[in-house]
Amino acid sequence: MTNATLEATVLDKVDGGLFIGGEWVGAEGGKTLAVVDPSTGETIKEIADASVADGIRALDAAVAAQDAWAATAPRERGELLRRAFDLLQERKEEFALLMTLEMGKPLAEARGEVAYGGEFLRWFSEEAVRISGRYGLNPEGTGRMIVSQRPVGPSFFITPWNFPLAMATRKIAPALAAGCTVVIKPPALTPLTTLAFVQLLEEVGLPAGVVNVIATSTSSKVSGPIIADPRLRKLSFTGSTEVGRSLMKEAVQGILRTSMELGGNAPFVIFDDADLDRAVDGAMLAKFRNIGQACTAANRFIVHESVADEFGTRVAERVRAMRVGRGTEDGVAIGPLIDAKAVASTDELVSDAVDKGARLLAGGAPIDGAGTFYAPTVLGSVPADARLLREEIFGPVLGITTFSTEDEAVRLANATEYGLVSYVFTQDLARGHRMIDRLATGMMGLNTGLVSNAAAPFGGIKQSGIGREGGLEGIHEYLDTKYTLIPVS
Repeated sequence: MTNATLEATVLDKVDGGLFIGGEWVGAEGGKTLAVVDPSTGETIKEIADASVADGIRALDAAVAAQDAWAATAPRERGELLRRAFDLLQERKEEFALLMTLEMGKPLAEARGEVAYGGEFLRWFSEEAVRISGRYGLNPEGTGRMIVSQRPVGPSFFITPWNFPLAMATRKIAPALAAGCTVVIKPPALTPLTTLAFVQLLEEVGLPAGVVNVIATSTSSKVSGPIIADPRLRKLSFTGSTEVGRSLMKEAVQGILRTSMELGGNAPFVIFDDADLDRAVDGAMLAKFRNIGQACTAANRFIVHESVADEFGTRVAERVRAMRVGRGTEDGVAIGPLIDAKAVASTDELVSDAVDKGARLLAGGAPIDGAGTFYAPTVLGSVPADARLLREEIFGPVLGITTFSTEDEAVRLANATEYGLVSYVFTQDLARGHRMIDRLATGMMGLNTGLVSNAAAPFGGIKQSGIGREGGLEGIHEYLDTKYTLIPVS
């Protein structure tokens, strides 16, 4: 089978409809939206484009299925997730190729996302049977206290385009484990992986109405009435802080439970005693994974002045050797950015830094030709007033600034409204522990450039969001606590 035939086969398997109440249906009026391969600019599939009425029908289905799904035995809910995990592993190559086609990431990274995204299914299949409460005598001895957990109820998910599988499984898995039904709105740029995943859930026995999918080109128009509906009890969003802030304003009218995983501006701090080989490896991973299009991507490289030149030289050499191209090609390390707007935004930040005095060590420009490619870039001596030190860089740009003391490093690292993740490289264990306490982020990688794990609570502080996904904490985002008192007779 040729590559083109294989790609066509994988795309043909994806149902392009809306999934509502256990059925694949067309959108109201037959409206469709085009999904584009960012490496070529060509449309690869047309899918149903949901209307406001379609969104409400999806919520109707979730509401109708809620009581029965909440009453389903935890073991049964968990085993459904486990079957989904097993089937996803069998089809990992298909899912990896599908992600590469619609999002652009190299196949090797797409395979990594299948592994990572699948772990949420396995983790929460095990957590479903561990939902617990407590029972005991109150301090006065006048009554027995029962504390129990119940599903929050129908939940609405808005997912981003950069990790099409993992963002869906990270939200759907804990909701199903807890006993909540779901309406998910995948991104218009990369909806196919979510559609394929829900087809997989259907295969392993998902009851009608428990998960409903509505892709749409008019996100705010379709989402607004769902969020405003008093039957909805939970909203979870991953995306920009600006959009998250707007959604929280909408959610407050219904006092919805919310989880918001928002923007990042991650500092990557390298002390003078760091293992530089390890720091360079960590930097390549933390910056260039997913073409730099990740909320956890390192944004500001804060490097001790004594090792900054050597670090810059070494990462620039590695970056210049990276192959740029379509993610399906052998040896490609950097695929396309998601669209032309992303290329323009990245180039603006690079140009601003260079104009203000940053040294261009590698890359620094869009790549001509088909697709939306930007050369992986390294900038040294980035000045304090450069925009890329304040704004999130959703692209393959590594900017280096320097510090001289630990206090200065902490001040620079914390000088942002965001607080998602930080990275620290030092061989001083005591300093590492101080950084855990002093850096204002919800997560931290100590001598590593990758922190995400299904067993860990993923999330930030400040304007990087509220709530946690994954870990022991993840399922509690979908549970309400109830206290009952039984008087002692």
